[in-house]
Amino acid sequence: MNTTSNRKRRISAVAILALAASVAATGTGLAATTLPSTVHATTATAAAAPTRSFQGTLPAPTGPYAAGEEVIHLTDASRLDPWVPSSGPRQLAVTMVYPAVPGTGTPAPYMTLGEAAGVLQRQKVPVSSGITPQSLSNVATHAFDGARPQHGKHPLVVLSPAYENPRMTLTSLATELASHGYVVALVGHTYEDNGETLACVICDAPPGLDFKAVTASRARDLSFVIDQLTHGNSAWRLAHLIDKHRIGMAGHSLGGAATAATMTADPRVRAGVNMDGSFQPDLKPGQINRPFLMLGVAASNHLAGGEWEPDWAALSGYKKWLTVTGADHFGFADLEVLQDEAGFPPRPLPAERGVEITREYVTAFFDQTLKRIHRPLLDGPSPNNPEVLFQY
Repeated sequence: MNTTSNRKRRISAVAILALAASVAATGTGLAATTLPSTVHATTATAAAAPTRSFQGTLPAPTGPYAAGEEVIHLTDASRLDPWVPSSGPRQLAVTMVYPAVPGTGTPAPYMTLGEAAGVLQRQKVPVSSGITPQSLSNVATHAFDGARPQHGKHPLVVLSPAYENPRMTLTSLATELASHGYVVALVGHTYEDNGETLACVICDAPPGLDFKAVTASRARDLSFVIDQLTHGNSAWRLAHLIDKHRIGMAGHSLGGAATAATMTADPRVRAGVNMDGSFQPDLKPGQINRPFLMLGVAASNHLAGGEWEPDWAALSGYKKWLTVTGADHFGFADLEVLQDEAGFPPRPLPAERGVEITREYVTAFFDQTLKRIHRPLLDGPSPNNPEVLFQY
């Protein structure tokens, strides 16, 4: 994420959702790598097209538990917000997803109406797309507000989204992990994404933006969230569900870089996953001696010998380097499922298949490293998953 060549892989998820909406409305077949400026030009043409109906549904989780959900708000009084210091102390919205008793609670929205309205307004999504604040908020998540939690202690997995992308874009991974017995904290990095009710101050890479500084700030956010969730129940009423000795972290794109940066500074994180992100900065030998999974697209930069090679060599614990043939940068999050449902042109790897692979391997990795359950899936290539290549 630190070079011009990687700019296309930093496209905002909601910007591409806007593009998907315009494609659906006009019937045109624009490339998936079109930049947000093109989105805005295309949506103007779409405004006169017939109105569609958008009904989004994320893949259902596969584990034995339901997924409960609760949004909490945390304030780090120890530092000012790095992007808008005048706003005061750093504030974070965190979606907690936890193992719950099936049949309890009420369906949780994908995002609030205010967040959805802000997304659609900022991305100039036309009414003719059929995507309204209500329909975006009502995307079926298979998570349930107020669901009764399962008893016991569960490992904690902290998730960090891609640059410019709302925390909600990792919802399908969060519900999958919760259904298999993990408590998940989906962290929203304030002023850094298009899914907030607040403005995205650092979107579109303003001049002078240092992505290493963004990564470092996220690492502080993530360690602060762990602090709050593992010191009593004041931050979250269900914090007693968390086994504070079994903590993992995963991130998509810039969130993957933040995962590695957090692990170099915070030994409480026992295992980490980087989903198609660069490392900001590159790792030095000995900085991470705990389990680490690198899961990326089967493109030259993430194949053996590519940009991940020095970081792979620096990892000194249990490690796996996997790539997914046919996937693109956003195939590791919810975005492409919603694109398909909005009528976006298909891609080599079907969207639900990409999500299925991501969930299966990330869950297996945390099962093996946090729960000490051997998962043969990680031992080598599987005939059931021919798209997944083991680079080492």
